[in-house]
Amino acid sequence: MRDPFSESLGSFAKIACAAAAVGGAIGVSFAIAPGMSGVAGAALAGISVAIAVADYRQMIIPDELNASALLVGLVAAGLKSSNVPFAAILEAGIRAATMFAVFFVFRLLYRRLRGVEGMGLGDVKLAAAAGAWLDWSDLPIVVDISALAALAAVVSARFGGRELARTTKVPFGLFFAPSIWACWALGAWRNGAV
Repeated sequence: MRDPFSESLGSFAKIACAAAAVGGAIGVSFAIAPGMSGVAGAALAGISVAIAVADYRQMIIPDELNASALLVGLVAAGLKSSNVPFAAILEAGIRAATMFAVFFVFRLLYRRLRGVEGMGLGDVKLAAAAGAWLDWSDLPIVVDISALAALAAVVSARFGGRELARTTKVPFGLFFAPSIWACWALGAWRNGAV
């Protein structure tokens, strides 16, 4: 028999964990990047958690969240460059378009080779947001971190007794969005919060 109190307590614990994650990420954003860069990083932290939660619950990344992450990333790129903000925004846009294209081609090739969808369009759009936020050298790293975290979660679920099939869906945004913020935070810390 299901216990409503235990279910409510479990839901409360999940909400509390998400709130703590957002609060911690916002605090870290301001600590490593004071000023407007910290505000942008804090916005990314909140958007990343919202994307992770939405993808976990619904297996969908809302367009509004992807668009917000992309736009705030472009603004953040302009904030980093005091000399020529337009050039920085343009370069961030080129990275975003490149990431979108790479993920979109991967999506198409996977469907053609396997005959099933292997990646949602929301993940492709999230890749564009990653391009707006991260430097060229960080983009392969964020993809690797996300893929390894997703793989670890799948392996953990399998060893935990969950039955998995070749067609089991994994909410990649759950791993990808927080990894974007983490790579941004590491980059801001490494570069002295430019």
